[in-house]
Amino acid sequence: MQYSSKDKIEKNYDVIVVGSGLAGMTLANKMARDGRSVLLLESHNKLGGFATWFKRAAGEHIFDVSLHGFPVGMIKTCRKYWNKDIADRIHQLKSVRYINPQFEVETDFTKEDFIKVLNQKFGVTLEVVKAFFDELTNMNFYDNSKMTNGELFEKYFPGRNDITRFLLEPIVYANGSNLEDPAISYGIVFSNFMSKGVYIFQGGTDTMISMMKEELLKNGVDIQLQAKVEKIIIDNKKATGVVVKGHTIKANAVVSNSNLKSTIFKMLEPENFSEVYLKKAAEVRLNTSSCQVYMGIKKGETIPFVGDLVFTSIDESFSTDLILSPLVGSQTFSVYYPDTRPHLEPRYAIVSSSNSRYEDWINLSRDDYEKQKAYIIERAVSGLEKIIPGVRDKIDFIDAASPLTVERYTLHEKGASFGTKFEGLEVSMGMHKEIEGLFHAGSVGIIMSGWLGAANYGVIQAHEVDNFLSRLEKEALRSIN
Repeated sequence: MQYSSKDKIEKNYDVIVVGSGLAGMTLANKMARDGRSVLLLESHNKLGGFATWFKRAAGEHIFDVSLHGFPVGMIKTCRKYWNKDIADRIHQLKSVRYINPQFEVETDFTKEDFIKVLNQKFGVTLEVVKAFFDELTNMNFYDNSKMTNGELFEKYFPGRNDITRFLLEPIVYANGSNLEDPAISYGIVFSNFMSKGVYIFQGGTDTMISMMKEELLKNGVDIQLQAKVEKIIIDNKKATGVVVKGHTIKANAVVSNSNLKSTIFKMLEPENFSEVYLKKAAEVRLNTSSCQVYMGIKKGETIPFVGDLVFTSIDESFSTDLILSPLVGSQTFSVYYPDTRPHLEPRYAIVSSSNSRYEDWINLSRDDYEKQKAYIIERAVSGLEKIIPGVRDKIDFIDAASPLTVERYTLHEKGASFGTKFEGLEVSMGMHKEIEGLFHAGSVGIIMSGWLGAANYGVIQAHEVDNFLSRLEKEALRSIN
């Protein structure tokens, strides 16, 4: 059932899930289907976390915040842990383009096409290309390799900044990767993301989350929105519930789908953890944030097909520092054609995304903040004009979001769009070893980022929670006998 935001929930649960990002929702759905009693709490007024949307101009325009493409594996995950109707709406994008001073390329984002482009466009021998892809395929998460992304590219494509740009730039936008991150994080994501193309949910994020909510309720998950968890209750090193608006709700297990650092340092007391664990948690780096510019096209106007995703840059060479620059030399345009939401009146929308640093925004005065927003809006429109001449006159709604916007609506620490860096995964997975019955699932480490990574991490942690609850049940039976 869905509780109203004013209800005081008196039931006890097998598990309480704090936060309804794709990891939290998928975990809740799987556990409810497996017969567990589940309560899903969300601080916002809608489910989805960063997988969200909003309407403007009295509903004339709908904008997807992060529906810009995900791997083919999302189909399998949704079919297995959600339902066939959701999985069947996942469709492949037709065209991904790069436009920058070093090269222009159009691809369908499949491994076969990448091999062809590297060979024919960039002049790399098929032998080298095959060796590169073989290394990616054979990378193992448990390998103790110290190779970085930068070292990986230099190994196969020495001195080829243009190839680094071609291979890494999409992953930077997908999960905040950089040249200093472990190559294993790139290899696994690349193998998933670029093996069989890029996919999108037909119907928009609003339709997807609505279908997921319906599935959650059907499977018996209780839901409460506008229910910000103030504290996770720990009793004798065991998680026993949460506090919402001063009211205690009890459970045998608690799963946080909130930001990892917020969970540890804001919802819990430090004395609940060992010094070693707290030190590791303190050293976890947050990933970068993002800015977006939302552009709605006037009713009745059309734009030509220019690709689904267009990676653009005016920077002469590639670096992850330049991608994060407040000067916004690099931005990606996600173009939403009428077939994104075929059930609605035909409309077009374009979203410009640029990676950014929270630190470049947080200390701005109100006037400077508005000036910087106006700057990124103008950069987006002028950049889009180069791809679609005359588009400026077709736009009747435009607005921008900054890292502060991300922080406000998702409660992510410092507006981190992609959770934490690679080391966050170990801390997340080790939480239940510190406090019995307390688990974490969400965007941690580059592998567990993005829609597919988050959903799959929810599944992984659902197994851990279920094993814990089963152990409690066996112990209770033994005590009776």
